[in-house]
Amino acid sequence: MTTPMLAPALDCAYHRAGLCDSCTRIDTGYDAQLARKQAGAEAAVPDAAWLPPHASTVEAFRNKAKMVAGGTMEAPTLGILDGERLGVDLRACPLHERPIRDALPHLAELVREARIPPYSVPDRRGELKHVLVTSSPDAELMVRFVLRSTEAVPRIRKRLDWLRERIPGLVVASASILPEHKAVVEGDVEVPLTERQTLTMRLNGVPLALQPGGFFQTNSAVAAALYREAAAWIDDVDPASVADLYCGVGGFAFHAARPGRDVVGVETSAEAIAGAIETAAAIGSSARFAVGDATAADDTAVDAEVVVVNPPRRGIGSLAARLEASAARHVVYSSCNPTTLARDLAAMPSLEPVRARMFDMFPHNDHAEVLVLLTRR
Repeated sequence: MTTPMLAPALDCAYHRAGLCDSCTRIDTGYDAQLARKQAGAEAAVPDAAWLPPHASTVEAFRNKAKMVAGGTMEAPTLGILDGERLGVDLRACPLHERPIRDALPHLAELVREARIPPYSVPDRRGELKHVLVTSSPDAELMVRFVLRSTEAVPRIRKRLDWLRERIPGLVVASASILPEHKAVVEGDVEVPLTERQTLTMRLNGVPLALQPGGFFQTNSAVAAALYREAAAWIDDVDPASVADLYCGVGGFAFHAARPGRDVVGVETSAEAIAGAIETAAAIGSSARFAVGDATAADDTAVDAEVVVVNPPRRGIGSLAARLEASAARHVVYSSCNPTTLARDLAAMPSLEPVRARMFDMFPHNDHAEVLVLLTRR
Protein backbone atom coordinates (compact mmCIF):
# COMPACT_ATOMS: atom_id res chain seq x y z
CA MET A 1 0.00 0.00 0.00
CA THR A 2 1.38 3.42 -0.93
CA THR A 3 1.71 5.93 1.89
CA PRO A 4 0.00 9.22 0.95
CA MET A 5 2.33 12.20 0.62
CA LEU A 6 1.89 14.98 3.13
CA ALA A 7 0.88 18.34 1.72
CA PRO A 8 3.70 20.91 1.53
CA ALA A 9 4.03 23.13 4.58
CA LEU A 10 3.61 26.21 2.38
CA ASP A 11 2.64 26.72 -1.25
CA CYS A 12 5.22 29.20 -2.57
CA ALA A 13 4.95 30.39 -6.17
CA TYR A 14 8.68 31.14 -6.34
CA HIS A 15 9.53 27.61 -5.21
CA ARG A 16 7.02 26.05 -7.62
CA ALA A 17 8.51 28.03 -10.50
CA GLY A 18 12.04 26.92 -9.62
CA LEU A 19 13.14 30.49 -8.93
CA CYS A 20 14.15 29.97 -5.29
CA ASP A 21 15.25 26.88 -3.39
CA SER A 22 16.23 28.59 -0.12
CA CYS A 23 13.54 26.73 1.84
CA THR A 24 14.96 23.24 1.54
CA ARG A 25 12.13 21.57 3.53
CA ILE A 26 9.16 23.52 2.20
CA ASP A 27 7.78 20.42 0.47
CA THR A 28 7.66 18.59 3.81
CA GLY A 29 4.56 18.86 5.99
CA TYR A 30 5.12 21.14 8.96
CA ASP A 31 4.53 18.46 11.62
CA ALA A 32 7.20 16.35 9.94
CA GLN A 33 9.56 19.35 9.86
CA LEU A 34 9.11 19.80 13.61
CA ALA A 35 9.63 16.11 14.30
CA ARG A 36 12.84 16.10 12.26
CA LYS A 37 14.24 19.11 14.12
CA GLN A 38 13.21 17.73 17.49
CA ALA A 39 14.95 14.44 16.75
CA GLY A 40 18.14 16.27 15.77
CA ALA A 41 18.06 18.41 18.91
CA GLU A 42 17.45 15.42 21.18
CA ALA A 43 20.33 13.56 19.55
CA ALA A 44 22.63 16.48 20.38
CA VAL A 45 21.48 16.65 24.03
CA PRO A 46 20.18 13.15 24.83
CA ASP A 47 20.27 13.37 28.63
CA ALA A 48 18.00 16.38 29.15
CA ALA A 49 14.28 16.32 29.95
CA TRP A 50 12.78 17.58 26.71
CA LEU A 51 9.74 19.83 26.59
CA PRO A 52 7.47 19.82 23.50
CA PRO A 53 8.82 21.89 20.61
CA HIS A 54 7.62 25.47 20.23
CA ALA A 55 6.20 25.84 16.72
CA SER A 56 6.13 28.86 14.44
CA THR A 57 3.59 30.03 11.93
CA VAL A 58 4.55 28.70 8.50
CA GLU A 59 4.42 32.06 6.70
CA ALA A 60 4.81 35.78 7.46
CA PHE A 61 7.21 35.01 10.32
CA ARG A 62 10.44 36.68 9.20
CA ASN A 63 10.92 40.15 10.68
CA LYS A 64 13.83 40.95 8.40
CA ALA A 65 14.44 40.86 4.67
CA LYS A 66 17.94 40.80 3.22
CA MET A 67 17.25 41.56 -0.41
CA VAL A 68 19.98 41.50 -3.05
CA ALA A 69 19.56 44.31 -5.56
CA GLY A 70 19.81 43.31 -9.22
CA GLY A 71 18.40 44.08 -12.63
CA THR A 72 18.57 47.65 -13.92
CA MET A 73 17.48 51.09 -12.76
CA GLU A 74 14.42 50.81 -14.99
CA ALA A 75 13.58 47.25 -13.89
CA PRO A 76 15.25 46.56 -10.53
CA THR A 77 14.96 43.24 -8.76
CA LEU A 78 14.98 42.73 -4.99
CA GLY A 79 15.61 39.15 -3.95
CA ILE A 80 18.48 36.75 -4.59
CA LEU A 81 21.05 36.01 -7.27
CA ASP A 82 20.70 33.09 -9.66
CA GLY A 83 23.44 30.71 -10.78
CA GLU A 84 24.81 33.32 -13.17
CA ARG A 85 24.88 35.94 -10.37
CA LEU A 86 21.95 37.84 -11.87
CA GLY A 87 19.00 39.17 -9.88
CA VAL A 88 15.85 37.17 -9.16
CA ASP A 89 12.95 39.24 -7.82
CA LEU A 90 11.34 37.86 -4.63
CA ARG A 91 9.38 40.88 -3.41
CA ALA A 92 6.32 38.79 -2.58
CA CYS A 93 8.21 36.13 -0.60
CA PRO A 94 5.58 34.68 1.78
CA LEU A 95 8.04 34.28 4.65
CA HIS A 96 8.28 38.02 5.33
CA GLU A 97 5.97 39.82 7.72
CA ARG A 98 3.24 41.75 5.94
CA PRO A 99 4.70 45.27 6.51
CA ILE A 100 7.89 44.15 4.74
CA ARG A 101 6.00 42.68 1.79
CA ASP A 102 3.95 45.85 1.49
CA ALA A 103 7.09 48.03 1.56
CA LEU A 104 9.27 46.22 -0.98
CA PRO A 105 7.45 47.36 -4.16
CA HIS A 106 7.82 50.99 -3.04
CA LEU A 107 11.51 50.47 -2.32
CA ALA A 108 11.96 49.07 -5.83
CA GLU A 109 10.12 52.13 -7.13
CA LEU A 110 12.56 54.34 -5.21
CA VAL A 111 15.45 52.71 -7.07
CA ARG A 112 13.85 53.88 -10.33
CA GLU A 113 12.87 57.33 -9.04
CA ALA A 114 16.29 58.07 -7.50
CA ARG A 115 18.16 56.59 -10.47
CA ILE A 116 20.29 54.22 -8.38
CA PRO A 117 22.00 51.59 -10.54
CA PRO A 118 21.83 48.15 -8.92
CA TYR A 119 25.19 46.50 -8.43
CA SER A 120 26.13 43.91 -11.05
CA VAL A 121 28.22 41.15 -9.49
CA PRO A 122 29.55 39.81 -12.84
CA ASP A 123 30.51 43.30 -14.07
CA ARG A 124 31.44 44.76 -10.66
CA ARG A 125 29.57 47.94 -11.55
CA GLY A 126 26.66 49.78 -9.99
CA GLU A 127 25.78 51.30 -6.62
CA LEU A 128 22.97 49.51 -4.76
CA LYS A 129 24.02 46.11 -3.38
CA HIS A 130 21.28 45.22 -0.89
CA VAL A 131 18.10 46.56 0.65
CA LEU A 132 17.71 45.45 4.27
CA VAL A 133 14.28 45.82 5.88
CA THR A 134 13.34 45.03 9.48
CA SER A 135 9.78 45.07 10.82
CA SER A 136 8.93 45.59 14.49
CA PRO A 137 6.02 44.00 16.38
CA ASP A 138 4.45 47.48 16.27
CA ALA A 139 4.62 47.39 12.42
CA GLU A 140 7.35 50.04 12.26
CA LEU A 141 10.15 49.60 9.72
CA MET A 142 13.88 50.10 9.50
CA VAL A 143 15.28 50.31 5.95
CA ARG A 144 18.99 50.21 5.14
CA PHE A 145 20.37 50.79 1.65
CA VAL A 146 23.71 49.05 1.18
CA LEU A 147 25.65 51.17 -1.32
CA ARG A 148 29.13 51.18 -2.82
CA SER A 149 29.53 54.90 -2.08
CA THR A 150 27.62 57.93 -0.82
CA GLU A 151 26.94 59.09 -4.41
CA ALA A 152 23.24 58.18 -4.30
CA VAL A 153 22.62 59.36 -0.71
CA PRO A 154 21.46 62.91 -1.64
CA ARG A 155 18.94 61.50 -4.11
CA ILE A 156 17.56 59.12 -1.49
CA ARG A 157 17.33 61.94 1.08
CA LYS A 158 15.44 64.08 -1.43
CA ARG A 159 12.79 61.37 -1.79
CA LEU A 160 12.38 60.33 1.85
CA ASP A 161 9.11 62.23 2.29
CA TRP A 162 7.86 60.63 -0.94
CA LEU A 163 8.86 57.22 0.41
CA ARG A 164 7.24 57.79 3.81
CA GLU A 165 3.95 58.70 2.15
CA ARG A 166 3.98 55.26 0.58
CA ILE A 167 5.40 53.44 3.62
CA PRO A 168 3.81 55.11 6.68
CA GLY A 169 5.57 52.72 9.08
CA LEU A 170 9.05 53.75 7.93
CA VAL A 171 10.74 55.32 10.98
CA VAL A 172 14.45 54.49 10.54
CA ALA A 173 16.46 54.76 7.34
CA SER A 174 20.19 54.68 6.74
CA ALA A 175 22.81 53.92 4.12
CA SER A 176 25.47 51.31 4.78
CA ILE A 177 28.56 51.94 2.70
CA LEU A 178 30.27 48.84 1.31
CA PRO A 179 32.78 49.79 -1.41
CA GLU A 180 34.53 46.41 -1.62
CA HIS A 181 33.50 43.55 -3.88
CA LYS A 182 33.05 40.84 -1.28
CA ALA A 183 30.39 38.45 -0.03
CA VAL A 184 29.12 40.39 2.98
CA VAL A 185 25.74 42.02 3.52
CA GLU A 186 26.66 45.40 4.98
CA GLY A 187 29.54 47.85 5.31
CA ASP A 188 31.40 49.39 8.23
CA VAL A 189 30.19 52.97 7.66
CA GLU A 190 26.56 53.88 8.39
CA VAL A 191 25.07 57.15 7.12
CA PRO A 192 21.83 58.12 8.94
CA LEU A 193 19.03 59.24 6.64
CA THR A 194 16.43 59.87 9.35
CA GLU A 195 16.77 61.59 12.70
CA ARG A 196 15.55 58.48 14.47
CA GLN A 197 18.02 55.60 14.31
CA THR A 198 16.45 53.11 16.71
CA LEU A 199 13.68 50.62 15.94
CA THR A 200 11.69 49.48 18.98
CA MET A 201 11.30 45.69 19.00
CA ARG A 202 8.69 45.29 21.73
CA LEU A 203 8.68 41.71 23.03
CA ASN A 204 6.69 40.70 26.11
CA GLY A 205 6.35 44.39 26.97
CA VAL A 206 10.13 44.99 26.85
CA PRO A 207 11.04 47.76 24.35
CA LEU A 208 14.29 46.36 22.96
CA ALA A 209 16.16 49.04 21.00
CA LEU A 210 17.58 47.89 17.66
CA GLN A 211 20.02 50.16 15.86
CA PRO A 212 21.31 49.67 12.28
CA GLY A 213 23.87 46.87 12.40
CA GLY A 214 22.54 45.39 15.64
CA PHE A 215 21.58 41.70 15.83
CA PHE A 216 18.02 40.56 16.49
CA GLN A 217 16.35 37.17 16.26
CA THR A 218 14.64 36.63 12.90
CA ASN A 219 11.25 35.47 14.24
CA SER A 220 9.75 37.94 16.74
CA ALA A 221 6.93 35.72 18.01
CA VAL A 222 9.21 32.73 18.61
CA ALA A 223 11.92 34.97 20.10
CA ALA A 224 9.36 36.28 22.60
CA ALA A 225 8.56 32.68 23.60
CA LEU A 226 12.27 31.85 23.87
CA TYR A 227 12.87 34.78 26.23
CA ARG A 228 9.84 33.89 28.36
CA GLU A 229 11.01 30.30 28.72
CA ALA A 230 14.56 31.31 29.66
CA ALA A 231 13.26 33.84 32.20
CA ALA A 232 11.04 31.19 33.80
CA TRP A 233 13.96 28.75 34.10
CA ILE A 234 16.13 31.46 35.64
CA ASP A 235 13.39 32.40 38.11
CA ASP A 236 13.10 28.73 39.10
CA VAL A 237 16.68 28.80 40.44
CA ASP A 238 16.30 32.41 41.70
CA PRO A 239 19.91 33.60 41.33
CA ALA A 240 21.32 36.79 42.83
CA SER A 241 23.40 37.40 39.68
CA VAL A 242 23.01 36.75 35.94
CA ALA A 243 25.54 37.32 33.16
CA ASP A 244 24.18 37.45 29.60
CA LEU A 245 27.12 36.76 27.29
CA TYR A 246 26.64 37.36 23.54
CA CYS A 247 23.77 39.53 24.80
CA GLY A 248 22.88 41.35 21.57
CA VAL A 249 20.38 44.09 22.39
CA GLY A 250 19.72 42.50 25.79
CA GLY A 251 16.79 40.18 25.16
CA PHE A 252 17.74 37.56 27.73
CA ALA A 253 19.18 40.10 30.16
CA PHE A 254 16.08 42.28 30.39
CA HIS A 255 13.76 39.28 30.66
CA ALA A 256 15.90 37.91 33.50
CA ALA A 257 16.12 41.20 35.39
CA ARG A 258 14.35 41.35 38.75
CA PRO A 259 14.58 43.78 41.69
CA GLY A 260 17.71 42.99 43.66
CA ARG A 261 19.19 40.74 40.95
CA ASP A 262 22.51 41.84 39.46
CA VAL A 263 22.39 41.53 35.66
CA VAL A 264 25.24 42.26 33.24
CA GLY A 265 25.46 41.82 29.46
CA VAL A 266 28.52 41.52 27.19
CA GLU A 267 28.52 41.73 23.38
CA THR A 268 31.06 42.56 20.66
CA SER A 269 28.65 44.74 18.67
CA ALA A 270 28.84 48.37 19.78
CA GLU A 271 25.52 49.04 18.00
CA ALA A 272 23.79 46.28 19.96
CA ILE A 273 25.21 47.50 23.29
CA ALA A 274 24.15 51.07 22.51
CA GLY A 275 20.63 49.72 22.00
CA ALA A 276 20.72 47.77 25.27
CA ILE A 277 21.89 50.84 27.18
CA GLU A 278 19.10 52.87 25.55
CA THR A 279 16.50 50.29 26.66
CA ALA A 280 17.88 50.20 30.21
CA ALA A 281 17.56 53.98 30.46
CA ALA A 282 14.04 53.94 28.99
CA ILE A 283 12.65 51.37 31.43
CA GLY A 284 14.77 52.27 34.47
CA SER A 285 16.57 48.92 34.55
CA SER A 286 19.71 48.48 36.64
CA ALA A 287 21.09 45.95 34.11
CA ARG A 288 24.57 46.92 32.94
CA PHE A 289 26.06 46.36 29.48
CA ALA A 290 29.55 46.49 28.01
CA VAL A 291 31.17 45.99 24.62
CA GLY A 292 33.52 43.03 24.74
CA ASP A 293 34.40 39.53 23.61
CA ALA A 294 32.19 37.07 25.50
CA THR A 295 34.93 34.43 25.46
CA ALA A 296 37.20 36.89 27.29
CA ALA A 297 34.56 38.18 29.73
CA ASP A 298 35.96 38.98 33.16
CA ASP A 299 35.77 36.45 35.97
CA THR A 300 32.95 38.33 37.68
CA ALA A 301 30.68 37.67 34.70
CA VAL A 302 31.77 34.06 34.21
CA ASP A 303 31.27 33.39 37.94
CA ALA A 304 27.69 34.74 38.03
CA GLU A 305 25.19 32.30 39.55
CA VAL A 306 23.51 31.97 36.14
CA VAL A 307 25.39 32.53 32.88
CA VAL A 308 23.34 32.87 29.69
CA VAL A 309 25.11 32.21 26.39
CA ASN A 310 23.58 32.79 22.95
CA PRO A 311 26.54 32.43 20.58
CA PRO A 312 26.71 32.43 16.78
CA ARG A 313 26.73 29.09 14.96
CA ARG A 314 30.38 28.44 15.81
CA GLY A 315 29.47 28.03 19.50
CA ILE A 316 31.26 29.32 22.61
CA GLY A 317 34.71 27.85 21.93
CA SER A 318 37.21 28.51 24.73
CA LEU A 319 34.47 29.92 26.95
CA ALA A 320 33.31 26.35 27.61
CA ALA A 321 36.48 25.54 29.55
CA ARG A 322 36.17 28.76 31.53
CA LEU A 323 32.57 27.98 32.45
CA GLU A 324 33.56 24.44 33.43
CA ALA A 325 36.12 25.88 35.86
CA SER A 326 33.92 28.76 37.03
CA ALA A 327 31.69 29.22 40.07
CA ALA A 328 28.55 29.44 37.91
CA ARG A 329 25.83 27.19 39.31
CA HIS A 330 23.73 27.18 36.13
CA VAL A 331 24.18 27.91 32.43
CA VAL A 332 21.31 28.70 30.08
CA TYR A 333 22.56 27.92 26.59
CA SER A 334 20.60 29.12 23.54
CA SER A 335 22.05 27.53 20.41
CA CYS A 336 21.27 27.77 16.70
CA ASN A 337 23.58 24.86 15.90
CA PRO A 338 23.05 21.50 17.68
CA THR A 339 26.44 20.24 16.43
CA THR A 340 28.48 22.94 18.17
CA LEU A 341 26.10 22.79 21.13
CA ALA A 342 26.94 19.10 21.65
CA ARG A 343 30.67 19.86 21.35
CA ASP A 344 30.46 22.68 23.90
CA LEU A 345 28.43 20.60 26.37
CA ALA A 346 31.04 17.85 26.16
CA ALA A 347 33.64 20.42 27.25
CA MET A 348 31.56 21.22 30.37
CA PRO A 349 31.07 17.80 32.03
CA SER A 350 30.41 19.32 35.45
CA LEU A 351 27.37 21.13 34.07
CA GLU A 352 24.55 18.65 33.54
CA PRO A 353 21.77 19.25 30.98
CA VAL A 354 18.54 19.03 32.95
CA ARG A 355 15.95 20.69 30.75
CA ALA A 356 15.70 21.54 27.04
CA ARG A 357 13.30 22.85 24.42
CA MET A 358 13.47 23.38 20.68
CA PHE A 359 12.14 26.66 19.27
CA ASP A 360 11.39 26.68 15.55
CA MET A 361 12.78 30.08 14.65
CA PHE A 362 13.36 29.08 11.02
CA PRO A 363 10.60 26.97 9.39
CA HIS A 364 11.18 25.14 6.10
CA ASN A 365 14.86 24.31 6.64
CA ASP A 366 16.90 22.28 9.10
CA HIS A 367 17.94 25.16 11.37
CA ALA A 368 16.61 25.15 14.92
CA GLU A 369 17.07 27.19 18.10
CA VAL A 370 17.64 24.98 21.14
CA LEU A 371 17.43 26.20 24.74
CA VAL A 372 19.15 24.09 27.41
CA LEU A 373 19.38 24.54 31.18
CA LEU A 374 22.61 23.19 32.68
CA THR A 375 23.10 22.69 36.43
CA ARG A 376 26.40 21.97 38.15
CA ARG A 377 26.60 18.45 39.48
